[in-house]
Amino acid sequence: MVVLAESWIGTPYRHQGATKHVGCDCIGLIRGIWRELYGNEPEAVPAYAPDWAERSGEDRLTDAALRLFGKALPFAEARPGDLLLFRWRPDCAAKHAGILVAPTYFIHAYEQVAVTRSALVPSWKRRIAAVHRFPGTRID
Repeated sequence: MVVLAESWIGTPYRHQGATKHVGCDCIGLIRGIWRELYGNEPEAVPAYAPDWAERSGEDRLTDAALRLFGKALPFAEARPGDLLLFRWRPDCAAKHAGILVAPTYFIHAYEQVAVTRSALVPSWKRRIAAVHRFPGTRID
């Protein structure tokens, strides 16, 4: 999972994109990784505005993660390759996603930058809303 996520580094940021080396946003990064793992699109994604999570009043990213990945895990159980969801404030919907690549680093599509590896500094860590493991990658 980490090698797969790292292969997306440098992909330009493109709102609603989901194509390696061409362009993606944070949701597109997760969709693209899903396609590489499982061979198909996880589910149809309706068009969304850059501020979609704040406009809708729904927590659509969290709802989709629960449908596709199952129950969230405690952060203490997170391991490299897990999906991280972030919310900017406790009263807001989750609006950002990335892949944990080490205890203190994650990969995500960063607006106006590209897919990049970032330090999981306290300002990111406190915004983690959920941790999910890709289906079929659980160690029981």
